[in-house]
Amino acid sequence: MDGYRPYTISRFDRQQGWQDSPDAVTVEEPLEIRLVFGPAAKRENRSLAITMRTPGHDQELVRGFLFSEGLITHPGQIMSMHLTDTRQEAGRGHTLEVHLQPEVVLDWTALERHFYLTSSCGVCGKASIDAVMQNLQSDLFPLEPRLQTGTILGLPDILRKQQSLFSITGGIHASGLFDQQGNLLLLREDVGRHNAMDKLVGGLLATEGLRQQLAAVVLSGRASFELVQKALISSIPMLIAVGAPSSLAIDLAEEGGLTLIGFSGQDRFNVYTGRQRVI
Repeated sequence: MDGYRPYTISRFDRQQGWQDSPDAVTVEEPLEIRLVFGPAAKRENRSLAITMRTPGHDQELVRGFLFSEGLITHPGQIMSMHLTDTRQEAGRGHTLEVHLQPEVVLDWTALERHFYLTSSCGVCGKASIDAVMQNLQSDLFPLEPRLQTGTILGLPDILRKQQSLFSITGGIHASGLFDQQGNLLLLREDVGRHNAMDKLVGGLLATEGLRQQLAAVVLSGRASFELVQKALISSIPMLIAVGAPSSLAIDLAEEGGLTLIGFSGQDRFNVYTGRQRVI
């Protein structure tokens, strides 16, 4: 499994003192995203972003990122993707080259202002609520689907039990897609919260039939503005977080009609917006 790396550490225990011990640590490596775009007669190849991520599902990560950031509106606008291993070079990581269809138009001047990503930040300060809302369709979210309170209470535990890398390392985030009955449809893990969500969105775009089943996405951590943005752009009606939401996340969820739930555990949860979907 590429998602973790073994280390030998010194562990202190009050009863046993110091001991050398094996430990598994989540891998964090850079992924450069390069875009090949423009008309057939004049193709350009440019570096869009560098994101610190856990290797695995890289194509889903980039597909979901391009979609949730509005660079593409349909997965068919991607012609092909090619992953290159650069770990033996100075950058130590990978490059994923994305070939876009010739008709895809990019405003590169606007893009290069803000696309340097980190595993903890995402697109910090890039978007405003107004900018996100301009990309949303009207009447995007009806009252359905609705989830029972008992179903919601059980979702974080289901997510945690299915996190294979978390069970090994204890240091990785997850996003899980669930249906109305609380069945886990898709799960992705990454050292970055926004990367885990992008991988999930990329998998959703690539898998036929999932959109008809989806009811909610559960996050292993907190709900930030960027994660609410990605949910709205991807037509995900409910976002359930184990941790707290930020004020801007709540404002965006309210504006977009998203049901936002935080501090979700076995016995309680808080509904910040969209109470009508909880029964």
